Amino acid sequence: MPPLHGHSLVAGRRSAEGGDWFNAVSPIDSRPLPGDFRVATAAEIDAAMAAAHAAAAAFRASDGGTRAAFLEAIATGLTDLGGPLIERTHLETGLATERLRAELDRTVGHLRMFAAIAREHSWHDPRIETADPGRRPLPKPDLRRLLLPIGPVVVFGASNFPLAYSVAGGDTASALATGNPVVVKAHEAHPGASEWVGEAIAAAARQAGLPGGVFSLLQGPGTRLGGPLARHPHTRAIGFTGSITAGRALFDAAASRPDPIPVFAEMGSLNPIVVLPSALAHADDSARTAERIGRSIVGGGGQFCTKPGIILLPDESAAEPFRRRLADLVTATAPATLLHAGISRGFEEGIRNIAAGTAATLTARSAGTGIGATGDCRAAATLVEVTASGFLAEEPLRHEVFGPFAVMVRYASADEIPPILRALGGQLTASVFGTTDEIRSNRLLELLPEIAGRVIVNGVPTGVEVGSAMQHGGPWPASSDSRFTAVGSAALLRFVRPVAFQNVPDSLLPPALQNANPLKIMRLIDGRPSAGSL
Repeated sequence: MPPLHGHSLVAGRRSAEGGDWFNAVSPIDSRPLPGDFRVATAAEIDAAMAAAHAAAAAFRASDGGTRAAFLEAIATGLTDLGGPLIERTHLETGLATERLRAELDRTVGHLRMFAAIAREHSWHDPRIETADPGRRPLPKPDLRRLLLPIGPVVVFGASNFPLAYSVAGGDTASALATGNPVVVKAHEAHPGASEWVGEAIAAAARQAGLPGGVFSLLQGPGTRLGGPLARHPHTRAIGFTGSITAGRALFDAAASRPDPIPVFAEMGSLNPIVVLPSALAHADDSARTAERIGRSIVGGGGQFCTKPGIILLPDESAAEPFRRRLADLVTATAPATLLHAGISRGFEEGIRNIAAGTAATLTARSAGTGIGATGDCRAAATLVEVTASGFLAEEPLRHEVFGPFAVMVRYASADEIPPILRALGGQLTASVFGTTDEIRSNRLLELLPEIAGRVIVNGVPTGVEVGSAMQHGGPWPASSDSRFTAVGSAALLRFVRPVAFQNVPDSLLPPALQNANPLKIMRLIDGRPSAGSL
C-alpha cells in the first residue's frame, strides 16, 4: 500500500494546500494512528466544487458504457486494496475484520450493480407522447420526458459503514452511475481508509478518460466543512447518513440558500418490533424469537441504523421465556467497541438520560459492567424495561441510543400498541412477530406502513438487502424525504430530475428519446411500454 499523504484530493489530484493537522484515533485503544491529515481549506472546497461544476456537462454527456467502466474500475481497485484496507479500517473504527470483509464485498457488489444500470440506460425512464396536430379544440404537441443528472453531488461519509456508505458507497455509486460529479466529505474518524478509497476512485476516473472534476475527496470534520459545502453555489444535492443533529444542520443550511437544494439524509431510527401473544405460544419458539431479536440488537455493537431499539412485549406470563432469553443474551454479550469517542459519549449520555427518569428499570447489561461508561470507547450491552404508560410519559425513552441498547415496553392489551408506535415518529423499519390472523385482527399492516419505510413480518430489520425492491428511508426523522431510498437500485432517483422536451427536432433530442431508439431500451410510448422505434 502507498504511504498515507494526508491531503485532500481536488479534481482527483492530491492538493498541495491544507489547513490544520489532525490524526485518526483508534477506538480500540484510544491511541493515535499513523498518518497526519490536513483539514480542507475554504479554497480547496471552492476548487473541488468548481471542478465538479466544470466537469458536469461532459460527464452528463458521457455514454453509459464509459460510466459503467468507471464504476467497474473502482470495484476492481477496492478489491485490489484488500487486506491492508480492511486492517486500516478496523483500526480506525474498531469494527471486526470479518464484518469489514463482508462490507467490502457489499461495496464492490453495489458498484457493479450500478455499473450494469449505467450500461443499459433504463434509468432514464423515457416517456413519449406523440403529436396529434388534428386534435380539437387544440393540437396536441410532441412531448418527450426523461430523467437527467441533477449536477454536482456532495456525499458525507458515514461512520458506521466506513466502506459501504462512505467514499465509494451507495450514495457515490448511484450518483456517478447517472452522470453526476461527486465531492465526498470523508468521515474524520476514518481518514486513512477514506484516502486509499479516494485514490482508487481518482485512478479509475483517469483510466476511464473522464475529467478530474468528476471526483474530489475533502478531509476534515463535518462541523468545519458541512456548512460551506451545503451552501456552495455549485452543490446541487447532498447525500448524508448520520445523526439527526448533523442531518438537520445540513438540511437547514441547504434550505436557507437563495436556491434551496435537496438533502437526502438518512438519520435516526428506533426500528420498533411488536411481539404479539401468538408468537409466544410455545416456549421454545418464544426463546428462539428472543435470540433472533437479541442478536439484531447487539450485532455490530448495536451500530446499524436498522438496530431494533424498541421491543413491544405482552405483559403476561407467556412472555417470560422470551424475556429471560433476551436478558440472558444481553448479559452474555461482551462490551462493544463503538466507532469513535463521539458516539461513545452519545451512548453514555443517552443511558444517563434514561436512568435519570423513574419509569424504566434495568433488565440486563453486559456481565461485569455498569450501564455504559466502561472507561473508553466500549459500551455495555443494556436492556431496560418499562410499562406502556411509563414509556409514553418519559420522552428520553423515545430517543435513539446508538449502540447496544434497547427498551422493552410491556403492553397490557393490544389497544396500547398504536399509541406507542405513533409516539415514535418516522422509522426506517417496523417489524411484527405473530400469526397471520393475529396480525390481521390487530390491523398492524395498516398502521406500520404509516410510520416506517420497510415493514417486516416474523423477521428482524438488520441485514439490509441490496436490490431493486429495497426501501431504506422513512418519514422524518428516519430520513429527510421518505419518497426515496438510500439502498438499492432506486437510490439513483435521488440524484436525477425529470426534463420534458416539447416539439424538439429528433436530431436534437437525447438518444433515449430519439425516434430510432438507438439505446434499445424500453420506453413508454403513448402510454404503452415499447422497446421499438417510432
